[in-house]
Amino acid sequence: MTISQPSPSPRGLGQGPVTSSDGAARSMFREYLSCARLAEVVYRDSAGQICIVHDRIRDLFSRAGQDFILLGRGTLLPVDHILTVDGRLLANSPG
Repeated sequence: MTISQPSPSPRGLGQGPVTSSDGAARSMFREYLSCARLAEVVYRDSAGQICIVHDRIRDLFSRAGQDFILLGRGTLLPVDHILTVDGRLLANSPG
């Protein structure tokens, strides 16, 4: 599988990793949620495969101590499986 370069982020690349511990990831997800902006999300699925999707973030919530985002097409992603959003690295993502 070949992975293309992520699209440049409107917030800009090179701002460092986004961490959920300081609330930066939640803030970023809320921004996408409120603007209904299309995002490129790179994540690992349950089989460990890297997946890329272009979709809108429809919801952000926590269940049983874990954060999730719901994408516009109904895909539910645990935040800790997300590698990048519009090229911005999530610091808590698995290697």
